Amino acid sequence: MSFSSLAERQILKAQADGQMDNLEGEGKPLPERAPGSYTSAATMRIMAQAGAVPREIELKKEIEVQRQVVQKAKGSPSWKSEMAKLADLQCRHAIEQESRKRFFT
Repeated sequence: MSFSSLAERQILKAQADGQMDNLEGEGKPLPERAPGSYTSAATMRIMAQAGAVPREIELKKEIEVQRQVVQKAKGSPSWKSEMAKLADLQCRHAIEQESRKRFFT
């Protein structure tokens, strides 16, 4: 049995039991939502349940660690190379974000 038929049966049962009567917003159109919000949320939930971490989140964590490294290296000869690593991570993070947004729209 497919998910859609299961969901349809649950809806029909709720209607028969009167659980769908006098709900807030009944008869009104659904509110506007940003495109991709449902799919993005569902995808993130499925990944979390599977224990997978999106590359975007991994990069965000790496950026925070690298920021601390840059702060400690301030004034030292390695500061410039540490800043370059931070800039690279931030660029890759922005690419991942843009990729996700384009995929879900």
